[in-house]
Parts: sequence; C-alpha cells; structure tokens
Amino acid sequence: MRVLSLIPPMTQLNVPYPSTAYLTGFLRAQGVDAVQEDLALALVLRLFSPEGLAQVAACVEALPAKKRGHRAKAFVERLDAYAATIGPAIGFLQGRDPSLAHRIAGRAFLPEGSRFQALEVYVDPEGGDPLAWAFGALGLQDRARHLATLYLDDIADVLREAVDPRFEFVRYAESLVLGQAAFDPLDQALAAPANLVDRTLQDLAAEAVARHRPGLVLVSVPFPGAVYGAFRIAQAVRRAAPGVPLVLGGGYVNTELRRLSEPRVFDHFDFVCLDAGERPLLALLDHLAGGRPVEGLVRTFVRVGGEVRYVDAGEPDLPFAQVGTPTWDGLPLDRYLSLLDMLNPMHGLWSERGWNKLTVAHGCYWKKCSFCDTGLDYIARYDPLDARVLADRIDAVIAETGQTGFHFVDEAAPPKALSALAGELERRGRAISWWTNIRFEKSFTPGLCARLAASGCIAVSGGLEVASDRLLALMQKGVSVDQVARVTHAFSEAGILVHAYLMYGFPTQTVQDTVDALEYVRQLFAAGCIQSGFFHRFACTVHSPVGRHPERYGITLKPLPAGGFARNDVRFTDPTGADHAALGVGLNKALYNYMHGLGLDEDVRAWFDRPVPRSRVPRHAISRALGGRAGTAAGA
Repeated sequence: MRVLSLIPPMTQLNVPYPSTAYLTGFLRAQGVDAVQEDLALALVLRLFSPEGLAQVAACVEALPAKKRGHRAKAFVERLDAYAATIGPAIGFLQGRDPSLAHRIAGRAFLPEGSRFQALEVYVDPEGGDPLAWAFGALGLQDRARHLATLYLDDIADVLREAVDPRFEFVRYAESLVLGQAAFDPLDQALAAPANLVDRTLQDLAAEAVARHRPGLVLVSVPFPGAVYGAFRIAQAVRRAAPGVPLVLGGGYVNTELRRLSEPRVFDHFDFVCLDAGERPLLALLDHLAGGRPVEGLVRTFVRVGGEVRYVDAGEPDLPFAQVGTPTWDGLPLDRYLSLLDMLNPMHGLWSERGWNKLTVAHGCYWKKCSFCDTGLDYIARYDPLDARVLADRIDAVIAETGQTGFHFVDEAAPPKALSALAGELERRGRAISWWTNIRFEKSFTPGLCARLAASGCIAVSGGLEVASDRLLALMQKGVSVDQVARVTHAFSEAGILVHAYLMYGFPTQTVQDTVDALEYVRQLFAAGCIQSGFFHRFACTVHSPVGRHPERYGITLKPLPAGGFARNDVRFTDPTGADHAALGVGLNKALYNYMHGLGLDEDVRAWFDRPVPRSRVPRHAISRALGGRAGTAAGA
C-alpha cells in the first residue's frame, strides 16, 4: 500500500514543515511505500504566477464596482507590471537569480502597493537613506528580499479583497477553528461554494492523488491556520479517489482535538490520530491490511455507528532512536521562498531557505513550566538521542539535501546533549551551521557557549517570559532574571545571536510587574545580551498546570463552551484586573524599537499611551548581574 503524506496550507514557505519528512522517512524504514507533497508551497506558487494573477484579476473584475477595494483596483490597473515581474520575483526568492537583487533594491522594478508604506517608519538618525540605514548590517540581498516580500504581501492583500478575506501566508482561515468548540463555522465554510483559492488547492490535491495513486492519505495539521486547507484537501481526495482512507494528525490535533466528539469531522477524515504518529500508523496499516480489529488501533478516533470512539490499545511508542531519519525526497527544496518580513536577524533565520529540520530529543527535559502543555506527549515524554545517532542523521540529511544548515526544532534542547553533539561533530570533522531553542539555564557556561559556537551554533532562542523573579518562580521556569542575563551574555559573547520569547498577561501580573519587566528587557538589549525578542499574550490551556490547577495561580476558570470540536484554550478571570490588551501595544512598540537599536536610553513609560507607574528596577540591575561586564548603555 502506498501512503501519501500531505502538507496543507498554510504552514511555512521557506522550508518544508518537517512532520511529513519524519513520517515518510520512518515508513520507508519499515518497508512501506511512502511519498509526500507540500500543497502549501504548491498553492502559493500556482496563485503567484502570471496565470494565477490573471485569474485573480478576473475575480476582481467580476465584482460589482462598489465592492472593489482600492488595492484590487490598483492591482488590475497595473496587471501587466505584476504579470511581468511575478516570475522573476519568485525566482529571486527561490535563490535562482540573485543578481536581480540590484534591480529590486533600486525600487524601480517591482510595482509597489500599500505595503511599501511601511518603509516610511524607518528614519535614519543621520538624515540619510532610511532603507540604507535599516539594512546597513544586512546587505543588498536582504534588502531585496524584504522588498520582494512586501510585493507578495501586496498581492495577498488583493486576494483578501477580491477572492477570500481569510487568506494569509501563515494564519490562513484560523478564525474558523481557533478556540472554536463548535464545528459549525468550519462546516459552513466547507459547504460554501469554492473560491479561486479553494479550487486551486483542490486541483493540486487531485493531481497529487492521480500522480501517486495512494492507498492511504495522511494530512498533517501543525497549526490552526492549516485546518481549513486540510479539510478542503480531504474533500478533493474524496472526489478523486473514493474509498481511499484519510487520516488527520499533527500538532493542532494533538492539542485542540483531544476531546473530539464531533461526528461531522469523519465526513472528511476516516481516522484522527494523536501524538507521535509512528505507532498509531503502524497499527492503522495493520488494521487496514486485515491484521487487527478496530479495537487494536492506537490513540485513534474513529466513527462507529454515527458516534465518535477513541481507541487506544496501549502499545508503547517507539524509542526516538528507532523512528529513523527524516527524508525530504519528493519535496522541491529548490522552490521554497526565502522571505523577509521583519528587519531583524533572528526573524530572518526563521524565513530563510535551506534549513534542515532535526530534533535532538523528543519532549522536554524540564517539563515544569506552568503555562506549557506539560501533560501531553510532545512535552512529557523525554527521550534524547545519543550524539552518534544524531550525527549519523545529520550526515544522512546532508547527503540527501546538499545543505549543511540545521534547525533543531526541540522544545528545549538539553545542554548535555548539545555538548555531546559538539564533541561528535568535532570528532568527525563536520562543518555545519545550526540553531535551536533552549532554556536559559546555568549549565550554559561561557565555556560551553564557546564550544557550541565552534561546533556551528549561530543562534539560540529561549523563554525569558515575564522578566520578574516572582513570576518566573510562579511559572516554575527554574531561572532568575540575573541568571538569564548571565547566560544570554555568554551566548552573545561567543558570537551567537540570542532571541528571547517574552510573555505578558500571566496570572497575577500587575501593571507594575509589566513596567518592571520591560525595564529589564531594555537593559538586556542595551547590554548586548539579547538581540531579538517577541512578546506574546499568555493563553491558558486545559493541558497546562495553570489550566489544571487554577487555584494555585489565583485565577478562576470560565466554563468551556459547548461543542465537540476544538477544546484547548480556556478563558479565566484574574482578580488583578490589569488591562493587558492595552499594555501589549506599548510592549510591542518598545520591543520593535529595541530590536533596531532605538530608544534604549528612554524611560520605558514613554512607550505606553496611558499613565503607568515608574519602574522599580534599578537602572544598573543587569550590569550588576553581569559583574560590570555590560556596556555603558545598560546603566544609562
């Protein structure tokens, strides 16, 4: 039986999302005929082509005049310019024509729409060319990448105005499923007449089925923004290959659909599998071959007699060392797009082409953070790889892809494992570049950071969350602000870029806590400890310690809405009463400027549009934590 694994839109456009690569590699190692395709990339490449743009223009012209937005009108008026440049622009972003950077950067080649107005926010402090200032450290290629990304964003805006208001490169139609306990919004959208995006996707799905003639189709859904596309793909497979079973799995399913009881899901999919897919798939293949009854399935939802049943025969997962090496065979690595939507080196890494995805260890070795899904398999089952096995996988992937850049996609890569990997790479004489997610823990000494840099580490990201010792303790992060300062400084001194995940709105967090946390963040940027960051709003999930024991965090949970579909995020009441939504605007404004080296000497209160208390954090706090090793700006 041939197994076809599909990546639905939208996941990411710079590299393949690795779930199908892992499953395809594993299945082939088991002797299964397995193939894979990325329909997210295929959809964008078909829509963003001369033929696709002509179809978009036809959709605009089919609208009543009063319903045509200004972006759509401008697009049709300049259709010839867009049609002439879309192929070269895509080719440049695919790395096939780097010399085009000169014309793109000159800003006389690509038609420019409203997205280019964002460039006006960059102001050269010395009065020169604002783009030259913003990209002075990044260079011509990155400047052109950013301009070409804005160009694609302009076209995406037209798609939203004239074809599908839900279209996004990342969060495509996620409002249909994000926090939706009821299946009705998604069901209604799927029952609506197909638009140009839907038809294009379904054509691609039908072509994939015709090309591979599978006996089983797997659809991996990592994010809410890939759910709608996954169900549209299932509709197309049902029409093109009636009787071929469809399986739904992936990160979204593992977190949002653990309490699935909605029968209508099974109008589209025959099986829904939870957690690591290797063992459930082996059981399912055995079942479909007649080797075991439905009761022998593992962590799988099925519909029996109109009712949803969860079946788990309890067979143990395979050790991580036995799941095999992922393969990218079948995925067009030369056609992915190296986008650049933010002028920040760490965000550039996330959107560059050419990163092979591997994992150092399954799960998290810490698994205590109170905001995290610590009870679920992807966190709770910690299973590290021996450094020799990981290095073997690295060698195999390089041999297949020809690319020596690796993104280790761990929840938190273990320091001991990274140290062992560095030693193994040195022993083999391997020269690679790599980056990963870590905890800012004391094991990352200056000596270890230097050793990791020598092994090829170029960047790390880690959770500082709320920079408050009280809240870090409540979160059970196992770190302090001073410790984070010392660890991030060690990485930075070793020449490794540091990105901090930041949080606001955690239970009991006050306005004063928020102001103090931002002051710590300011000092960390000023001291050169971190170079990049991102603020996100805390969300309580039913699988986290906060969601399971809200009384320990001083909050009261609100009842989950009725429904048998997505049940993960849970709303809560925090008696602290801070207006976190209003504070978030100021936090993000400050962070955006800090990442560009601006405003590091300003009082943090200036970023908020309402009165907030003065920070209680001493202006030299981070400098003192570093023993006076920070730059003078830290104590400005």
